[in-house]
Amino acid sequence: MSDLVKVTIDGITVEVAPGTTILNAARQIGGDIVPPAMCYYSKLEGSGGKCRTCIVKVSKGSEKDPRPMPKLVASCRTTVMDGMEVQNITSPEVLEARSGVVEILLINHPLDCPVCDQAGECDLQNLGYEHGLQKTRYEFERRTFDRIDIGDKIQLHMNRCILCYRCVFTADQITNKRVHGILNRGDHSEISTYIQTAVDNDFSGNVIDVCPVGALTDKTFRFKNRVWFTKPVDAHRNCDHEKCNGKVTLWYKGEDVLRVTARKDQFGEVEEFICNTCRFEKKNTADWVIEHPTHISDTSVIASNHYETFKPLPVIKENLALQKANQIELEKTAKF
Repeated sequence: MSDLVKVTIDGITVEVAPGTTILNAARQIGGDIVPPAMCYYSKLEGSGGKCRTCIVKVSKGSEKDPRPMPKLVASCRTTVMDGMEVQNITSPEVLEARSGVVEILLINHPLDCPVCDQAGECDLQNLGYEHGLQKTRYEFERRTFDRIDIGDKIQLHMNRCILCYRCVFTADQITNKRVHGILNRGDHSEISTYIQTAVDNDFSGNVIDVCPVGALTDKTFRFKNRVWFTKPVDAHRNCDHEKCNGKVTLWYKGEDVLRVTARKDQFGEVEEFICNTCRFEKKNTADWVIEHPTHISDTSVIASNHYETFKPLPVIKENLALQKANQIELEKTAKF
C-alpha cells in the first residue's frame, strides 16, 4: 500500500507525501500552474499565509469527502488530501481574486521601479504585470513612513514593504539574536528597530535576499547598476564561518564584482544562507573560485544579453567561401 496521496491541480495529477501543501505539490509539477508566493519561504519555518497571492480553489476536498471547500484557500497553508482536486489558473474566480490581492498590495506601494535596485528581479513587478490594473482606483494619499537607518550594509525602504514577515523569520531562525520586527498595528505596522543601526549580525545580509520587493536592499550595490546589465556567475570560497558554505552568485559588470548574493533556486528561494563577510567584503575575483555562469530563466529580463558559456559563440558564423569571394571582389575594385 502506497503512503503517497494523489492530488490533481489544473487537471494534472501528482503523488505527494502526506502533509504536503498544495503549493509544494504544484511546485513538484512545475510550470505556470505553480501559484505565486510573496510570503511563503520553504527554508523558513512558520512562513506563509500572509500575502494571500497563492490562493486557489479546492473543487473537490478528497475521495472520502468530495465536497468543495466553500472559500478560496491559501495554497501555502492548506495540506493536500487523497483525491483532492484544485484549480489555479483554470479558475476565473481565482484569477479575479488574485488580481484583487495584487491591487491591495499595490495600494500603498510607491512607483519606484525606475530607481529601485530590486527592479528586474522583483516578485511584485511580476505579479503587477500579470494581474495588475493599468490604473489604480485608489484616490487617497499613499501611506508613507519616515526613513530610518538600520545599519551600514542594509537599506530599509518601509514605503515598499508588503509585510511578508520573511526578514523577521530569517533573523529569528538563522541569527543569534533578532533585533528588528513588526512595530505598531494595522495600517501603521512597519519593519523597524527600537535602536537605529542595530542590525549587524554575521548573517543579517540574508534579509536582503529573502525580501520579495525592494524594501531591503544592499547599500554597497545601491544605484550602481541595473541587474539586467550585469552577468551573474556561480562561485565559491572556503569561508571561515562555520555556518557559511561560501557558495554564492557574483554579479559582474565587466571585470568588477558589483554585488554578491546567495544562490537561488527556480522559485527564487535561497539555497544556502551566506555570511556577511562573503556578501559585503569579498568583491574581488581573486577571492573566489569561479564555477560557471548562473542559469537564468528565459522569462527573466536578466536573461537579456546573458550567455551560459564564458566564451559565447560568434553571432555571425565564419563562411570561408564568402570571405574568399569578398576578397576577390575587393581586389577588382582596388586602385593602383
